[in-house]
Amino acid sequence: MKLSSRIVAPVIAAGLCVLALVVLLWWQLTQSTALLKTATERRDAAEAEQAVVTATVTDPIGNPDDRALYYLREGDLHALKGDWSGAEAAYAHSVSEGGGLPALRKLAQAQLQRRNLDGVRRTIRELKKEGAKPEDLLLLESIVHLRSGELVKARSRLEGADDSPQKHYGLALLAIIQGNHNLALAELEQVLTGWEPVLRSYARTLKAAYDEYALFPESPELHRITLVARALAQVQECELALPLLIQVTDQDDDYRDAWIVQGYCEMTTERPEQALLSLEKAYNFDPRKPEIQYFLGRTYLALRRYQDAITFFEYAITNRFEPAAEVRHYIADAALKDGRGELALKQYELLTQELNTTVADYEGYVSTALALGKTQEAYVRALEATERWPESGKAYELLGLGALETEKEAEAKAAFEKAMELDPFLTVAKKKLEEIGD
Repeated sequence: MKLSSRIVAPVIAAGLCVLALVVLLWWQLTQSTALLKTATERRDAAEAEQAVVTATVTDPIGNPDDRALYYLREGDLHALKGDWSGAEAAYAHSVSEGGGLPALRKLAQAQLQRRNLDGVRRTIRELKKEGAKPEDLLLLESIVHLRSGELVKARSRLEGADDSPQKHYGLALLAIIQGNHNLALAELEQVLTGWEPVLRSYARTLKAAYDEYALFPESPELHRITLVARALAQVQECELALPLLIQVTDQDDDYRDAWIVQGYCEMTTERPEQALLSLEKAYNFDPRKPEIQYFLGRTYLALRRYQDAITFFEYAITNRFEPAAEVRHYIADAALKDGRGELALKQYELLTQELNTTVADYEGYVSTALALGKTQEAYVRALEATERWPESGKAYELLGLGALETEKEAEAKAAFEKAMELDPFLTVAKKKLEEIGD
């Protein structure tokens, strides 16, 4: 039986409307989710860099040879790489060396990222002893309450406090996880007009999620929740983002971008088994997306499935993931742990050829080459490092190692002495000098 045009036309029109809405939502989140990692890393890098400047200039720990400052900077380097376990250990060393408030604040941040709430509580007590600002303590205590599910305590603590950007930021987080988005926006506006620069940056990120949703008010509520959860991940609040994301994926099992952000948060909060399930879901929807491949590689690496990690990292590079240098570092790491030294050496060789290569890249090459018995190659690359970074103690330490293995003892001794002159905390150079003797 032939259908009447009066029936067919409305059905087609309705179908087109649904299709247009689906395409619109897909475009929005496709563009935004790809920014998750890079936006987070840019902000992390800027914050870590600023932290070093602050610790050095406005909140000095001591003289340039101070071990507390040395460990503080080491912790920042671990944090930049997303290695919160290493960061926590380094910041704890800084605290034990008398790092004071700067070290304690960084330690609390690392402990929060690792879900070590008992550790955060102990650090808060130490911050109080050191005379930390009440508003900083307020925010830390409130975040602990929020992450513990003690929302009533968090509200009571925040509402009873004096006015500050920390108070309004805490109230904004509380409003977000309770789904009170109008109140969250109002509190974020208060933070944006406040005096705390890091919280202003965080508030802009969170508000941008609401602004993006406002461009398409016909979008479903799950879309807004996903956008806000992604923003929470960007401001290092994955613990608060995860319940929102689980709410989304429970209701819409096909929501690729929600699975990506959920997997990212599970990965960065040291839940690799859960992250694998979430990211595999996302991968099934879009097996060519380099961000998914990169996150899967990191998850497999955490699970010690090194060959799988290498495979997905190589997929990410093939699909032009940026920055490629970061992926090559992870390939080298996985290869070394899997006993594939030649593959690791190839990655470090490529890294040393990059314009933005670092001394750490050369260190990776030299140490790997020496382990493989390629002493001359290690020596040549170490010599190149000292030419590129003549003020780096680490570069001269590498030269000393290369020279020692190529039977250039006098050159090795001179290189180690230069290394210690530039950086007195280079333990390898110090030990080698003691072994060489007079």
